[in-house]
Amino acid sequence: MMADLACLPCVPYITAEALNEACFCVAVEPEVLRAELGRLVEPRGVSRPLALSHEHLFASHPIYVPHPAIGQIESVLTAIEEVTALSAYRSAAMGWAPDLAKMDPGSPGGLLGFDFHLSADGARLIEINTNPGGVLLNAMLARAQRICVPKHMSSATDMSSIELEVMKVIEVEWQRQRGTLPLKSIAIVDDSPTEQYLYPEFLLFQELFQKHGYHAQICAPDALDYRDGQVWLQGVPVDMVYNRLTDFALEEPGNSKLHAAYVASEVVLSPHPRAHALYADKRNLILLCDSKFLTQAGADSRSVAVLSKAIPSTQLVTLANREFLWTNRRQFFFKPAAGYGSKAAYRGDKLTRGVWAAIAEGKFIAQELVRPSERQLSPDSQPLKVDIRCYAYQGRPLLYTARMYQGQTTNFRTPFGGFAPVLTVA
Repeated sequence: MMADLACLPCVPYITAEALNEACFCVAVEPEVLRAELGRLVEPRGVSRPLALSHEHLFASHPIYVPHPAIGQIESVLTAIEEVTALSAYRSAAMGWAPDLAKMDPGSPGGLLGFDFHLSADGARLIEINTNPGGVLLNAMLARAQRICVPKHMSSATDMSSIELEVMKVIEVEWQRQRGTLPLKSIAIVDDSPTEQYLYPEFLLFQELFQKHGYHAQICAPDALDYRDGQVWLQGVPVDMVYNRLTDFALEEPGNSKLHAAYVASEVVLSPHPRAHALYADKRNLILLCDSKFLTQAGADSRSVAVLSKAIPSTQLVTLANREFLWTNRRQFFFKPAAGYGSKAAYRGDKLTRGVWAAIAEGKFIAQELVRPSERQLSPDSQPLKVDIRCYAYQGRPLLYTARMYQGQTTNFRTPFGGFAPVLTVA
């Protein structure tokens, strides 16, 4: 359905909402993308073919987003950059941050992932993540997509230069921490990297870094050596670590060498613990949605209005409010304060007494439930849930994607779900 003529049934539905309900044009062939990734993965001896292990990584259908929602998202990014620079905000965020996060290495801390649900009230910010996975996978997705009616819809950002923009982020992170010293080698670090679901993306990063002239290797943190004021990997000095670890404070024993090198300022780490503490700790949403706090902290009135509208009401689960939250649990989504992605996150109406007891004893936030929008993939199928992710750096959006799924939280287990292209509709 490439030509306008072939898509005439879609043309009357030129709102994003109607297209998400009634446009069934296929934008992407996931098997083509998996084959391209297989070119990188197969020489590494990965046992299962991607067609089996990553069947639901990419979705075939795009998500349509109205232009005003994109504008609202960009206003949220701008407002958050303003607020996170305020000393009162930083002081409050550091009040619950680990000690390591109080060290400022000098750089913003790499790409951020801003996750939104689209509601009748516009785009609502659900959470912020450091080291968000998928940006290079979605660059591939963007190159492969077909737009059924190009005169009515387009990508929200320039998709032709995503890899270059990602490389610029890495280089800015280096320069902000090391000035004019030359960057020569980068290690892509995560626990058991070959076992990670997004390991194919690690290979894309390695290929990108090598393409720009850097020595690049993928490893687990315990493969690093730290001696003589230098981090080493297999006898090669490591200047910079592209950090995909989810131990944000580097507290686990396997991260001890990286922790020591970072404290001594003898390796550039990005994302770093301070970035997670300032942006991605879920408790920060309590501050960011509080108009009184934002005003007293010195935020611009426009930023206060933008964030108050966009961020669902969020509170810490405490002894004082525990009974209220249990009674009204259907109105909330519960997340661990220092968690990431959808790990140990629960929709209130799905909670059992046993899970609630664990939440009540831990450090959790309760966020006003904002139900995700939906995408109909065929006339007879059950719709899939949708969230919108914006990859951004220093308040500037680099790429938009969507994730389609069924269940409480995003996942890559849903048939016909996974990463999906985002197209804007005027």
